Amino acid sequence: MTSYGLTSASHVGGPAPARLTVGIVSAGRVGTAIGAALERVGHIVFGVSAVSSASVHRAETRLPESRILPIDEVAKRSELLVLAVPDSELATIVSGLASTGVVRPGALVAHTSGANGIGVLAPLTALGATPLAIHPAMTFTGHDEDTARLANACFGITAADEIGYAVAQSLVIEIGGEPVRVAEANRTLYHAALAHGSNHLVTLVVDAVAALRVALAGQELLGQQTIDEQPNGVAERMLAPLLSAALDNALRRGQSALTGPVARGDVAAVAAHLAVLEAADPDLAAGYRAMSLRSAQRIGAGAELIDLLEEGR
Repeated sequence: MTSYGLTSASHVGGPAPARLTVGIVSAGRVGTAIGAALERVGHIVFGVSAVSSASVHRAETRLPESRILPIDEVAKRSELLVLAVPDSELATIVSGLASTGVVRPGALVAHTSGANGIGVLAPLTALGATPLAIHPAMTFTGHDEDTARLANACFGITAADEIGYAVAQSLVIEIGGEPVRVAEANRTLYHAALAHGSNHLVTLVVDAVAALRVALAGQELLGQQTIDEQPNGVAERMLAPLLSAALDNALRRGQSALTGPVARGDVAAVAAHLAVLEAADPDLAAGYRAMSLRSAQRIGAGAELIDLLEEGR
């Protein structure tokens, strides 16, 4: 492996890490955020692949100093090649690059997939590349805040050996993130946990907003906007401090942060909730039932509550 001087020692008073020539495949939300973060700490993002009009716009806006090039050209010139493509496309991209032989021996090849470790990079590893899995545990919007958020994010890193881990760790620390080692065999479970927490939180919040809008419709006080489908309305403002406190409590205190009728074992209240939610939206009621059942199981609720929540499963 080529030595790039990227070790953790460089962040505790040692020599500055070497500047890398970086290529990004492709100019999606993740790729442009990571590219911008690497540029901020002095690496040279010379090129990025972009096909759709949206990705071209992102590349031109967020990586204005980079050239938009074909994938092969990006790969050929990269000391660090970042494959920021959807999970479903990663193996195909790797296979194509391996078949053309454009990735230079000794190059660092890092993908940003959460579900995959370094096994998916095996065709390039066989040609002398150094494989790295560097996944930011963060959600991306496609705007400038994405890069700023990386500075406070954890990154799940997987490498083939301690040298690879040192490189991955150093790259993450450079852009302000916290590297967390994830074993190759545990990447799918790691990804499932993150998806469960982040994606399902969005569904949960949107469902709660929808139900609250129905409950509050027509009850606006003077000066309050009408309860409608516009964001940042009364329903959202009512939920925001409650949800923020609940999330903070859960992260700091774990299961003991659970409150409400399920935690109290209030069967009548839960039954009433299910009835009104069923009338408002059966799908929303099903989600409430499933989450309440999981909460009840976690706290070891009584049989009467469990039976109520298991009805209709």
